[in-house]
Amino acid sequence: MKKDSELPFRIILKSPVPGVRFALAKGSGAKHTLVQIQQAASDDLVFTLTAKVKTGKDGQPDFAGPFVQGPVAERFIYINIGTSAGQFDSPWTRRLKVPLRDITWEMVNGLLDNSGHILETVVPGTAKDGTPTCATVKPFGGWLVK
Repeated sequence: MKKDSELPFRIILKSPVPGVRFALAKGSGAKHTLVQIQQAASDDLVFTLTAKVKTGKDGQPDFAGPFVQGPVAERFIYINIGTSAGQFDSPWTRRLKVPLRDITWEMVNGLLDNSGHILETVVPGTAKDGTPTCATVKPFGGWLVK
């Protein structure tokens, strides 16, 4: 692995609540910005990003970059929802955490050896109660190399 290798990621938000705005959080805290702002209609939403990969203290892949949030071993990507995504007339102020867990070196090396591939996950955009999914994705189906 080359130092500071970048990996491509794709998050598919399945069946999000129509009329609600979603956006990727870039940066953290009060200094974060919103990118890839999308208003849900009838289709799934797709977010793409890259993150740097390095070897963590536990020997497992660890991720860094402007889209990566959270402490080591609990890294995630935020998707902001409703007012958090700049839709100020929305009844929802939410964020969805997409975990970066269970990504193996086999997956990372497969991506680094084969350009054109991407790490992909599909997460629900609508909760059981019909509102936008929020908090940590559960159940989380994991990441696949596509």
